[in-house]
Amino acid sequence: MSGTSGTGRRAAIIGSGPAGFYAADCLLKAGLTVDLYERLPAPFGLVRYGVAPDHQTIKRVTAAFERTAKLPGFRLRGHVEVGRDLALEEIRRAYHAVVLAYGASSDRRLGVPGEDLRGSHAATAFVAWYNGHPEHADDRYDLDSERAVVVGVGNVALDVARVLVRPPIELAGTDIAESALAALRQSRIREVVLLGRRGPSEAAFDQGELADIVALPGVEVVVEGDVNFEVPDGAEPAVRKNVEYLATLPRVPSATAERRIRLRFLASPVELLAAGERVRALVYEENELVQSQGRSVARGTGRKHELATGLVVRSIGYQGLPLPGAPFDVKRGIVPNLLGRVLAPDATPVPGLYVTGWIRRGPTGLIGTNKACAKETVDQLLADLELLPAPTHDPAALDAVLAERGVNVIDYVGWHTIDSAETARGQAQGKVRDKFTRVEDMLAAAAKA
Repeated sequence: MSGTSGTGRRAAIIGSGPAGFYAADCLLKAGLTVDLYERLPAPFGLVRYGVAPDHQTIKRVTAAFERTAKLPGFRLRGHVEVGRDLALEEIRRAYHAVVLAYGASSDRRLGVPGEDLRGSHAATAFVAWYNGHPEHADDRYDLDSERAVVVGVGNVALDVARVLVRPPIELAGTDIAESALAALRQSRIREVVLLGRRGPSEAAFDQGELADIVALPGVEVVVEGDVNFEVPDGAEPAVRKNVEYLATLPRVPSATAERRIRLRFLASPVELLAAGERVRALVYEENELVQSQGRSVARGTGRKHELATGLVVRSIGYQGLPLPGAPFDVKRGIVPNLLGRVLAPDATPVPGLYVTGWIRRGPTGLIGTNKACAKETVDQLLADLELLPAPTHDPAALDAVLAERGVNVIDYVGWHTIDSAETARGQAQGKVRDKFTRVEDMLAAAAKA
């Protein structure tokens, strides 16, 4: 039950991904009660809908979140979208503090001609599709060309490339969406070209992610172009590890590989060419690195090349979106803040409003990065504990409002019922899980609790 706690304080968190759960854990252990609001019936955010299906080990972090959910004073308020079902101001009136942890769900665009052609997609949508996100269950992807181009060389870009070249039989036992698996079984893609705007030392991927692809049977990974494998002075150990690993990979494609990943650095897309309304090719420009204000910057050389392709996936970063009622920095795509305290337009802290995760710092870091971020935010909240504005309403009043508005709120018992049903469906098919890809199906399963 929600209410006051050992500290006499209660908090709401908006967003149930890693940032939200890590913040909840810190707050609960500090003696506050916590209501966690999530717009979908299922929690865990990008762990459920962003981590690739063949990375089940990473998804096991949800076991820690389950332990948090068992702590006294915790409630899940699933299937409640803030800004639609409840206004942020309504929530703020019922809690001493509100923590924004809703992440960065949109994508950054390339800004080149032809970007909106059929066959050009955002990695955010592609990843959500193969992970069974309800908002992307009906997406369709043309996988009938032999080459795909992925713009970007971060971990998400490598995930997309790996899923495209991995034999579908190796994905069949995961929690991949059945519609995506069926499409991949019919895919004609045998080659994926990854374009990196700068050089190997500026690439954002983790070396282990690339090694996973290199280890796939029948898949060849080559590094193309005039690439400098020198490691800059003062480079982070991870950068050195990446560059040294890249230097060990073949530079010339073989004629025998069943599938191939081509890494092309110093290349920027400048146009997508059309055949009718569909992508037929991507034009990229070769870059050179120049020093500007102490950092390496890519500069176009004017030399352009054309890659025939029917599928282009841009993976150049997630993008945060504003939440009605909260300040937002449009240029940076984050909620403006100082160490997690949300700042008003005049740069003063907004009493009782905090932020953590990607919507606080931008889409950087791994899942575990959110743990330290959440602790820092909660530390600010706890320092403000005696100054927090007193609620004028009780969370029970919000429950009544949601009922009046016809919102079917999913609590943790309801989520466990969904979870059990998905696991059972998966076991019947030899999978770890078969997700519901429709919100109405999740709600129907939860109703059996």
